[in-house]
Amino acid sequence: MAEYSNLELLNGIHRNDTIVLQYIYKTFYSKINFFVKKNSGDEDDANDIFQEAIIIIYRKLKANDLILDCTFETYLYSICRFLWLKQLEKRKLEKEKIKDNHEYNDDIYDDGLEKVADLNERYRLYQKHFTNLGKDCQKILQLYFDKVPLKNIAQIMGFKSEKYAKKRKFKCKEYLIKSVKQDLEYNKILSGEQ
Repeated sequence: MAEYSNLELLNGIHRNDTIVLQYIYKTFYSKINFFVKKNSGDEDDANDIFQEAIIIIYRKLKANDLILDCTFETYLYSICRFLWLKQLEKRKLEKEKIKDNHEYNDDIYDDGLEKVADLNERYRLYQKHFTNLGKDCQKILQLYFDKVPLKNIAQIMGFKSEKYAKKRKFKCKEYLIKSVKQDLEYNKILSGEQ
């Protein structure tokens, strides 16, 4: 399967290019599907969220309103994540509304959206710095975040010992945290500015 650059992917969406859209689906859908299912969703939810994200990107491209400051994958994942968290918040509010039988309260919904937007900003900042790590660090941390035991990480990475894997994981994580905290966006997010 051919590889596409960020620009080629965006142009493909803009042109409604079937081959590029199939590539996007085959390449990125599984990660979105995993995220949605892991967070109280199912296959249909994942499909809906993925389609909605592609439509959002398409509309932004048509309106000449898309600024990509990360990889396409990160951008797509970030939109899907935001949409799914918003959907979960909406479902939670609907459940509470049914349970409490109270009138709909705009303030609650707005607060929820602010929290989701804040989480989304934090995630985008994290992704920005995560993708700047070396490939080994990315792989080590991804395995660690996926709860793979250090012993297995050592084997997968070809390290001589679990102790060395632990040391590398610590250094990678420390570097990631340091680079995130040095980003100007980090302080804006902490102070609540968007």
